[in-house]
Amino acid sequence: MSSAPSESPSGPSHDLPVLNWTHRLTQLGPRFFTLLQPTPMAAPSWAACNQTLRAELDWPKELFDDEHLLAFAGNALMVGSQPLATVYSGHQFGQWAGQLGDGRAIWLGEAESSQGPQEIQLKGAGRTPYSRGGDGRAVLRSSIREYLCSEAMHGLGIPTTRALSLVASPEPVRRETVESAAVVSRVAPSFLRFGHFEHFAAQGDTDSLRALADHALAHHLPECRTRAALWQGNVYAALLDEVQERTAKLLAQWQAVGFCHGVMNTDNMSLLGLTIDYGPFQFMDGFDPGHICNHSDHQGRYAYGRQPNVAYWNLYCLAQALAPLIDDQEMTLQVLQGYKTLFPRYLGDAMRAKLGLVGDLAPESEREADWTLVEDLMQLMAAEKLDFTVFWRQLSQSVVQQSAASALTDVGWSAVTDRVLDRPRLLAWLARYTERAGQSHFAAMGQQMLRTNPKFVLRNHLAEIAIRQAKTGDFSEIETLHNLLKSPFDEHPGFDAYADLPPDWAGQLEISCSS
Repeated sequence: MSSAPSESPSGPSHDLPVLNWTHRLTQLGPRFFTLLQPTPMAAPSWAACNQTLRAELDWPKELFDDEHLLAFAGNALMVGSQPLATVYSGHQFGQWAGQLGDGRAIWLGEAESSQGPQEIQLKGAGRTPYSRGGDGRAVLRSSIREYLCSEAMHGLGIPTTRALSLVASPEPVRRETVESAAVVSRVAPSFLRFGHFEHFAAQGDTDSLRALADHALAHHLPECRTRAALWQGNVYAALLDEVQERTAKLLAQWQAVGFCHGVMNTDNMSLLGLTIDYGPFQFMDGFDPGHICNHSDHQGRYAYGRQPNVAYWNLYCLAQALAPLIDDQEMTLQVLQGYKTLFPRYLGDAMRAKLGLVGDLAPESEREADWTLVEDLMQLMAAEKLDFTVFWRQLSQSVVQQSAASALTDVGWSAVTDRVLDRPRLLAWLARYTERAGQSHFAAMGQQMLRTNPKFVLRNHLAEIAIRQAKTGDFSEIETLHNLLKSPFDEHPGFDAYADLPPDWAGQLEISCSS
């Protein structure tokens, strides 16, 4: 059992027996991590507790009592946890960055849950050997954004790490200005990244590389053992194949909701195909394929429209790392080709669903024609800079309304046509769409679309309002947003303002890698 720090700014630390822990990662040995204690923070207080996630995992209510506040602040340890920081390397903005590692994330262990073992990390719990001169802290601003967005993505049905709690502190942290500190506890079946494999491959340490891959196969991706039959029994080729498919599906889901990650470095890519490391992310307002949400990304490498190709580039880096294990260059390249087939297919399916074209309404014979329909609409949206979320939701509502009409009319489409300057162009597209779908199907299609096109997303200005209030000690807006975003397809009467177009000042917000 790990011992807790002997003293913290908030008083003596405690041993807290609540969760049942296991530590399969530690069995890999000290080449993969460094054991260490979190750094206590001054005067911690709860900013948010995710009761929904706690209940989903069947973890006890005591997890969010006053004693456990100390544990989630990094001021005490729960009995059985074993804090450590893992080492990894990676490519950042397309350049090899060498050794990186958990610079401000401290892994507590794996806790048993109703959904299987879940790893818990404290992000912002202090300096580690991989902090590269940093303080190991996270600021309240970025911690609120991560807490809310990880839960927003889950509400949208997009694979993601989850946020369990958010602890705030008046302790000062210097970034561009002096801000206050926070710790967000995040949960995932595994936090393994492409960069973990790149690290050992770059060192030429094939034994450690194999041990890490075998760990992933045994504990996180056992289905690869079956998938290996597609690759002449090569489980490491199957591992790459599984990861590329999960990544293709994830990127299609990002693109379909207008999500920009902002910093898709290889060390920010999850082996399990989860959205991980919420930094300068953004849900687009006005649709622009070239939109850059990260103001540190001066070359636009991670612009919205480039994300799918960047994902493939990152997979190529992972493939290079796994090459010594696959030991077949032709097979490795063949595995990677899967992404080029799967991503367009997954994106096509996602966009057809946004139009209500699913099941019997989406035969394979119509796939190519439907993609032309999608592309033409997206080009119109880009030309008009139509708000991505609002337009798709109002199109969904218009289909529902038209389904109840005795006959289709241009007036019935006014909710969407009134938003464009080139009204004839949109009406011509709507005529093609109607011919493709048929009004008789609109009732079912409209309901499908309302379950696919969210009313609420975490826009930057909504997060900013919550951040500004939190800086005054008022955390209520975090809870309000969390309640909306965990069910983003519902109407939530009385909260329509949260689904409105962004205010003018939202365009002045700058989001960078600073956190």
